[in-house]
Amino acid sequence: MRVLIAEDETIIRLDLKTLLERAGHEVCAEARDGEEAVELARSTDPDVAVLDVKMPRLDGIEAARRILDERPIPIVMLTAYGQDELVSRAVEAGVFGYLVKPFREQDLLPAIDTARARHDELTALREEADSLAEALEARKVIDRAKGRSASPRPESARRAAPSG
Repeated sequence: MRVLIAEDETIIRLDLKTLLERAGHEVCAEARDGEEAVELARSTDPDVAVLDVKMPRLDGIEAARRILDERPIPIVMLTAYGQDELVSRAVEAGVFGYLVKPFREQDLLPAIDTARARHDELTALREEADSLAEALEARKVIDRAKGRSASPRPESARRAAPSG
């Protein structure tokens, strides 16, 4: 799995890289701030991103929002802050995981795997909803072409219609 890391603290970024590579993941890009994370997500096409919340130039939550606007990928947020307001902002932005530092390897890897699985489920549901919407629209067109509305006429309209 190709992973983008965005963390302004060098030592933590290096620890993340080592931990992820040891687990068999490819760290395709490393960002030091939110702006760089957005640019690297665009240019390196990661499968998942791990972003720090508090970074210079652009915080991780806004970076996540911008990344997701361009190309939905699973994102796990890392932060030293477990404040409800930050968690709410992260959820609203569309992130799939949230870990409070200091994190352990046994916390990070399952969080990434879970984020990836939830993202895949959501993607499948969206595709299914789109497919059903298309089928419904096609059915409406067919019914109109046959001279029927998509919903049956009320009983009173059928009784009032002349028979013959």
